[in-house]
Order: sequence, then C-alpha cells, then structure tokens
Amino acid sequence: MTLEYITLAIYLAVLLILGAYFKRFNKNLSDFVRGGAQGSWWLIGMSILMSSISAFTFTGNASAAFEGGPSLLVIYVANCVGFALGAWFIGPWLRQTRAYTVPDVIRMRFGTSVEQFQAIFGVFLGPLAAALQLYALSIFASTVLGLPLVPVLISIGVIVTFYSTTGGKWAVMATDFVQAMVMLSITVLVCILSLNAVGGLSNFFAYFQDPEFKQSFRFFKEPGEFPGDRYTITWAIMAFLMQINAQISLSSAGRYIAARDGREASRASWFSFIIMALGSAIWFIPPMVTRFLYGAELMESGLENPTDASYAFIAMKLLPNGLVGMLIAAMFAATMSSMDTGLNLQAGVIVRNIIPWLRRLTGKTQPLAQATEMRICHFATVCLGVIIISYALLFTMQKDIPLFDAMLLVTSIVGIPMAFPLFLGLWLKKLPKWSFFPIFVACLLPSIWSFIDAELNGAEWTIQARALWIFAFGTIACIVSLCFRKYSSEKAKAEVDEFYTLMHTPISYDKEVGNSAVDYEQYFLISKAVIVVGLLVLLILIVPNSLNARLSILCVATTILSIGAILWYGGSRIQKQRNQK
Repeated sequence: MTLEYITLAIYLAVLLILGAYFKRFNKNLSDFVRGGAQGSWWLIGMSILMSSISAFTFTGNASAAFEGGPSLLVIYVANCVGFALGAWFIGPWLRQTRAYTVPDVIRMRFGTSVEQFQAIFGVFLGPLAAALQLYALSIFASTVLGLPLVPVLISIGVIVTFYSTTGGKWAVMATDFVQAMVMLSITVLVCILSLNAVGGLSNFFAYFQDPEFKQSFRFFKEPGEFPGDRYTITWAIMAFLMQINAQISLSSAGRYIAARDGREASRASWFSFIIMALGSAIWFIPPMVTRFLYGAELMESGLENPTDASYAFIAMKLLPNGLVGMLIAAMFAATMSSMDTGLNLQAGVIVRNIIPWLRRLTGKTQPLAQATEMRICHFATVCLGVIIISYALLFTMQKDIPLFDAMLLVTSIVGIPMAFPLFLGLWLKKLPKWSFFPIFVACLLPSIWSFIDAELNGAEWTIQARALWIFAFGTIACIVSLCFRKYSSEKAKAEVDEFYTLMHTPISYDKEVGNSAVDYEQYFLISKAVIVVGLLVLLILIVPNSLNARLSILCVATTILSIGAILWYGGSRIQKQRNQK
C-alpha cells in the first residue's frame, strides 16, 4: 500500500504543477470561466466526457451494475443520445450565443429576472451535485486506501478547491485530458482482466443465465423486485428522460462555450459520443464480474456500503502493483472535473451575472476592473469549496439512501423543475419569455406534494413517479403558455427572435476570438504533461510484478506516451501553418 501512496502523491503533484502552469493563461474573466473560448475540439470533448462520468461512475453506478446488471445502461444511452444531438445541433447553437456563462444564455432567452433566479439558485443548489461526486470519490478512495471516510473527504475537497482556484477553466480542461488518458487506459485494462478472470466474454454472458443471477440481471425488472421499483420499464423511461432533459437544453451551454467556434463544439460532442459509447461497454463489466466471482466476499467485507465499492474491490484484486494508485488518482481528477460546475463556473456566475446585477441595483454601472474580477473569482471559488465539503459531510451522515438513488433523487426533486423550462426554451421558439416561471412552478408542485403526501399518508413516492408527474405538469403549463403567447409584447418577441438569430450565426474565430499562440500552445503543454505521466507509469515496471502484470503496465504506458506524441505532432503542424500565414 505504501507504493500506492507514492504513486498517488507523484501523480497529484503533476496535476497541481499543470494547474499552476496554466495559471498564466488566465488574464481575465473569460479565460478563467471559459478558457477564453479558445479550446480545441479534443480538449473540449474530453472535458465534456470527464464532467459526465466522474468517480460516481465507479461507485454509485457500479453499485447499480453489481445489484441489477445492465439496467443502468439506459442512463448512458441517454448520455450518448445527448452528445449526438449536441454534435448535430446544440453544440454549435449554444457556442454561437457568444456567452460566458449559462445564465448569460438564459438572460438572452428568458430575460434578466430568470437569469438572476437561475444564477442565485444555481450557486446554492449547484454544489449539491458536486458534493455527491466528492462523496462518491471519498468512498472509492477510502475503500482502496483503507482510511476513514471523513478525513479523506475533507482532504480531497481542500485539494480540489485549491487546484480549481489557481488554475481556472484552462487547468480544469487540461487536467481532464491528462487524467482521462490514465483513467481510460486503466479502466480498459481492468475490464480485460475482469473478463479474463471470469473466463472470457462468452462465460461472462453465460452467468446471466445462471439461476443465481438470472432474475436480478434481466434488463427490465418486475415492480417490487428492487426498492423504489428500480430498473422497471417505467424507471428506465423516466431515468432516460431525466438524464437527457439537461443534456439537450439551454443549461448544457456550459459544455460548449469554451470551444473555438461552432464547428469545434460539434467535433467535441462527437468525440465525447464515441468515448462515452466505448466506455459504457467496458466500465460496468468489472462490477458485474465482482458479483459473479466475489459477491459473497464483498458483502462480508464489513464495509458500510459494500456495493458502492464493487469496482474498487475487483480493481484491487486484479491490477498490478502500482497501478491502483494511478486509478485512484484518475478518479480524483475525474471528480475535480465534475466539481467544475460547483466551483469555476459558479464562481464565474457570481462575478459575471450576480455582482453586476447587484451593482446596477445600487446605481453603479461602471464595470469592475479585470484584476478585481479575478480576485473575486478566487475568493468565490474558495467559499464554494467550503459549501461543497459541508454538503458532502452531510451525505456521510445519512445511511438510508444508496448513492445511486441519492443522485437520481436530487435530479428528480430539484433538477427537473429547474431544467425543464430551459429544455423547452431551446426547442420552442414561440414559447414566451415570461413562461419560465409558470412552467417552473408547475413542475415544482408534484415535488412539493410528494413530501406532503408522504407525511400525511405515509406514501413514499418513487423517483420515477415524481419525475412523471413533474414532466406532465410542466408540459401542461407549456401548452397553456403557448396559448397565451399573443399577449407578449412586440419587444419581447423581437428579443426572442434576436436570440435565435444570434444562435444560428456562425463565429468567425480569427475576427472574434483568435489567438494564434494559444492554438498550438495547448497542444504542446498538454502533450508534455501526458508524456511525463506516461514515463511515470513506465517507471512502475521496476516494481516487483509477474510478467503478465509488467506487460499490462507497459501497454498502459505505451498508450499514454503515444497520445502525447500525437498531440506534439498536432501542435507542430498548427504552429507551422500559423507561421506560414
């Protein structure tokens, strides 16, 4: 275990150095919040992917795979559909709004009052999702390292807050890419080793027909088979709609606003789609193999939530000495990516949207100096980090709700009412500007009633039942709003038309954004970091291991080094092209 600590410490040091190095890219608010809108497709795409998976994929979702087999894949199908639609339409549209933050886009579509509502509530509610991710990673890390959960959680939270404060969006994107190379390489290895342990792919599927697993590993389960009627057809439909609701709405603008232009945003989304589709096929085989081969051992391990540790359990059993620490480090960085919304983007919202609004209320119209904006960003990031850690500590105190259910619960109670009007606002041009609040209130009513009903009648609502009624009430409110559109002012209609016109107007990168040095510097800087990490993995070959284990380590290192070389070559080509102009 000492080796894993050393590996983890070195890897995290590389990431922190990378974050500090990218600090020089942050000259203003645009750089800190959206990387100056100069990100290349491969960098944006990998960042989108990593913010969509995180450590929760290997804890809460792995637990669902351990318990119910492939049923949870409906969530990842929704992710893939969302990425495909993002590539075809949504990515270019949202990048072409020229926004800095998601509330910027919301203001253009629904007005200042909705912008402020979303911004303020986002600052308070957004960190909830980040706290769940931090809690998930802490479970994973404490299981593998054998350390108490709360100290691990606080330590990770402090490090993530420090990193996000110094590096901004550039550092987050760069770290996402570097850690993705490690995580993808190692998770492919864990999948291969798991299939080898179970006797190959044919034997893996043969277990699905084993009487011990056949019932619980059917794709759709019968009502009452799992708590909360999880994994039934109704659950699958609602889980799909809940997941895709935010994927194809105005709220997904945060994914694309850092891209160079609409074309790069489209390529980034296609890249995310391909990796997500491949990842979905390999990430959940290991926890299912854990159930087949080590289920009893895991359940008798004495862990507080043993199923959440199903991926970590088999990784510790099968990975060569030295690579477990790299896997933990990759999970760490993945969670940092998921905390981006709770930290960097929310800090940007405070500086870009909330503070200027408050200043206008007090009669101050002069914009803040760039240096002042950056100082406020740093201070706000630290404050949000404290909030996220506090939320995560609250999650450690509850014992009744599994991690997988907790994520869906937060999504169904808070996420859908906030996101559904934004989904409609993107796709329905005739939806009036004033319609946001009627639809939001209509969506909120079933959420509120579900708690009242539980208190009065003891009737616990399932996640899918709550989501169904939220969507139904929201749809009715949408139809009513469309019927009353004629009462909107001509000015409001013109502003909506202006928003859609802007959204469909391509960006001229050289005129609006262009910085030729950044175009190729991001290739060189990230390729150096990837190569360094690859060489560090190569050094693990000196650790005592079997021949097969050494070959596994060599494959991981070679893959990472090859990606680094490709990036260096790509940067050299772009630099040469720029110099010839």
